[in-house]
Amino acid sequence: MLQRKRIKEAELRLDDGRHISSAQRKKIYATVRDIADFTGYLPEEEKEWLKYLHIIRTGGEYFSLSTCSMDTAREFINTILEYVIEHGIPLSEPGVDRTDDIGKYLYYCLKHKKCAVCGKSGEIHHVDAIGMGRNRRKVDDSSCRKICLCRMHHTIAHQRGMKAFEQMYHVYGIVIKADSRLPMQETLNDISQFVTL
Repeated sequence: MLQRKRIKEAELRLDDGRHISSAQRKKIYATVRDIADFTGYLPEEEKEWLKYLHIIRTGGEYFSLSTCSMDTAREFINTILEYVIEHGIPLSEPGVDRTDDIGKYLYYCLKHKKCAVCGKSGEIHHVDAIGMGRNRRKVDDSSCRKICLCRMHHTIAHQRGMKAFEQMYHVYGIVIKADSRLPMQETLNDISQFVTL
């Protein structure tokens, strides 16, 4: 079928039968509660709205948090954490402690220019240094490890060194190649026409 239809890209998902873990459920409900506190919606309303946001962004089907797979739970955590990062919603604990996929979390922090440690507005920190005196606008840094950090955490990373910083905050630099970037997600304006509470 792939050859006949000349499909160049495909995604394969395997369900190994594992259901959502209690740790995943705790992360989801804690994050939903933080979002609800910020937006003013009831947690149950917020949870349903976020499920529809996830369905629209991923093209998945409706799911229940009591019976979904671990993969669905992980993807849902990614969706709600990107929503938190994108809109600057404060969490009651660091976002890195809420994620199930640290690589995606770090990518979303870079994409939305939010500090991977505290969630405040951030700037790109090159773990693999570009070097002094080079024009940063003209240097190809696509093979360099990067992390988004606020001014305070950026200073700490330089003062303590990256190895100590990574051990202290459990975050690290990632490489984002130009051809492997995730597609831009729909904005709230795009999805508001589909979801009403």
